[in-house]
Amino acid sequence: MSRPHLQVLPGYGEAEREPYVAFCGHCAKRPAPGDAENRVCSSCHLGLIVSAPESIAPRPGDAFLIVDGRMQICALSRKAEKLLGAGESDIVNRTLTEVVHPADAEAAGVESLVSMVVHAARGDGVVRDLVVRPCDEWGIRWFTRVGPCGTPQAALLVLAPDG
Repeated sequence: MSRPHLQVLPGYGEAEREPYVAFCGHCAKRPAPGDAENRVCSSCHLGLIVSAPESIAPRPGDAFLIVDGRMQICALSRKAEKLLGAGESDIVNRTLTEVVHPADAEAAGVESLVSMVVHAARGDGVVRDLVVRPCDEWGIRWFTRVGPCGTPQAALLVLAPDG
């Protein structure tokens, strides 16, 4: 009796992953081709250059957070500072769940947010959608895309205040 042979399943190879694009972790501006080696944004001089899948990578003016695998916020955009009503120094190094929660706590508790962020921070290439709200507010909702970001590995949360 012969044994079945192992086969590679489609969708699990690195070659099929979406291409990553570089952007500033503060202003979201994409570096010019000549600035590819710079670690700090040559436009705002405030953010580190990171990368994310093209479908989730923010554009200048977008609100976004970068969160590490320990659930700590590492960086955020100026628009996110305005949405959250706090400056970067008040938000960075705080745990994400101190700042935002899923908007529908009964249907998708904090565990769903944590799970999405941890998977994204591990490099899971899947971009997921979630609706979040500020921790101390009801009635405010931000449609959010969660996906991988790096280097170093982290999760990117792009907030859309207008839905």
